[in-house]
Amino acid sequence: MKTASNIITPSKPVRSSITPLKLTSLAIAISLSACTAVNENSSVEDPVKKDSSQISHSQTNTPVSHEPVLLEATDDYSADVREEEKDVVGAIKKAKEHRSKQSPELKTEMVQAPVAQRLLTPSSGDSATSMPAEMMVRKAIAHMPVSPAPVVNTENYHHFEENGMKFVANEPVSTFSIDVDTGSYSNVRRFLNQGQLPRQDAVRTEEMINYFNYGYEPPKDISTPFAVYTEMAPSPWSENSKLLHIGLKGYEVPKESLPAANLVFLIDVSGSMTSANKLGLLKQGFRLLTNQLRPQDTISIAVYAGASGVALEPTSGDQKHKILSAIDQLRAGGSTNGAAGINLAYQLAKSNFKKEGINRVILATDGDFNVGTVNFEALTDLVEQKRKSGIALTTLGFGTGNYNDHLMEQLADKGNGNYAYIDSLQEARKVLVEEMGSTLKTIAKDVKIQIEFNPQLVSSYRLIGYENRALKREDFNNDKIDAGEIGAGHTVTAIYELDLKGSENGKVDPLRYGNGSEDTARKVDVNGEVAFLKLRYKQPSESKSQLISSPILLQQQLETFNQASEQFKFSAAVAAFGQLLKGGQYIGDFNYEDVVALGMTGKGKDSWGYRSEFINLVRLAKELDH
Repeated sequence: MKTASNIITPSKPVRSSITPLKLTSLAIAISLSACTAVNENSSVEDPVKKDSSQISHSQTNTPVSHEPVLLEATDDYSADVREEEKDVVGAIKKAKEHRSKQSPELKTEMVQAPVAQRLLTPSSGDSATSMPAEMMVRKAIAHMPVSPAPVVNTENYHHFEENGMKFVANEPVSTFSIDVDTGSYSNVRRFLNQGQLPRQDAVRTEEMINYFNYGYEPPKDISTPFAVYTEMAPSPWSENSKLLHIGLKGYEVPKESLPAANLVFLIDVSGSMTSANKLGLLKQGFRLLTNQLRPQDTISIAVYAGASGVALEPTSGDQKHKILSAIDQLRAGGSTNGAAGINLAYQLAKSNFKKEGINRVILATDGDFNVGTVNFEALTDLVEQKRKSGIALTTLGFGTGNYNDHLMEQLADKGNGNYAYIDSLQEARKVLVEEMGSTLKTIAKDVKIQIEFNPQLVSSYRLIGYENRALKREDFNNDKIDAGEIGAGHTVTAIYELDLKGSENGKVDPLRYGNGSEDTARKVDVNGEVAFLKLRYKQPSESKSQLISSPILLQQQLETFNQASEQFKFSAAVAAFGQLLKGGQYIGDFNYEDVVALGMTGKGKDSWGYRSEFINLVRLAKELDH
């Protein structure tokens, strides 16, 4: 067996473990060596000799052979790869023979190659390169099998368990923070349009439901920032259950009546944002928003990669050409120091703070923070501290492959803002143009919902979605506990599934000894009350919450689901679809075709086509779910 004695003679025979991928690296090194002459007498210092970790020829007593050596293959080294190796070695021999015939005038002294590039060192008399020799080596390398680098998907989603049935005898009260984020729906759409079912952790059913506007009537008196609607009907997927639909509608503010806005575009220009569906789409979206600006609005642009900087100082909204020019000049490259960018953006917003206006940072990124502060808790804590300044944070997510959904959703939550995922220019238009008022203008903050179910009428309940928005019962009255925000014109929808007394149909066995207490019903007339609904909220500039409450009566129940409103039917279809994508463990035999049929009955006017698109996505998911 031959050894690699032309490099260093080992103490015992060496068996090669070169893989095709390693052979590719070897061939590249051979190419550099064959095309680079070494002048042993050159006065140029070898940089490798400075590295004590490298062993030069002068440090050994072993005679050095300058002839190429073909290493013997191990048993798992294929015959095909051996042949390819022979081809490369043959090309090197021909290259050396060709160089030896070159005239001295064509020879050029070169710096000695590093050890890694001298696996097969040319003789000391060779000191020139030639194009024909280089071409021969390249041709040999071109025919070598190359294993493509594996595509690693590092998208990040938070895992949580779906809400299950809770028994009123044990837990009569349900408390959660409202959510106006929509990022999960457009992200799910992206998965489906790419021909794959979404990861279950990417599906947050409440964000899918709240993607759609259900046409609730706004409040008649803006002293109360939103109106509350409730509706109850038999469940379309469980014969013995009911669905309770709760809707909130914020008061609307015409765009021309919005207060002056102080906006900071915080844009990720790191190398991970290079693709067209990231920085390219981001720039298109911000152009749309720029065209909506008024003279009283002020825009700044902060960018970050390995470091952060200001791409546009605070500029009036009537200088659109200047703003658009700054957007057009954005280029991607470098690592991602998101924390530095966040700090800079808040500094810009604070320097131009509008006391009676809208002050907001709009962060656009794939969330792939990889230098500086990268710890999840540290980043969310940073944003939580910054919100005390009265500056809100909206997050816009872009891209695939390395997308950090969990971070984007939580940053918006901690920053008193909202989160959207932008998968198309149409989605950018929806978020930044059509819904600009609700995106920017907050009308109520720390909005919480609490429902107490009447144990005389309700045996169990299940909140569909809102798993990561759950609050403790005592959090409802605690004004220091953060909750969700509602923007102008926003709608929020929540759906409960209920089992009334006597209708459980074997879902749970009755307790042999009861609940261990006497009648727990209050000494008030609760006959006919299914539940009692309470909402807490704060005015944007206040720290003390206000309370809205109302009973939900059994007599409100509809006899059949066909009698339900269009908004109730369509929201139930979206809720069923979200549950199907998460495994469908709570909806029995209800399937994609049933979702399509239910969605069709609630499609309604559908001016922008969002509901029709939803129905087609359900059909697509059916074909992909085999």
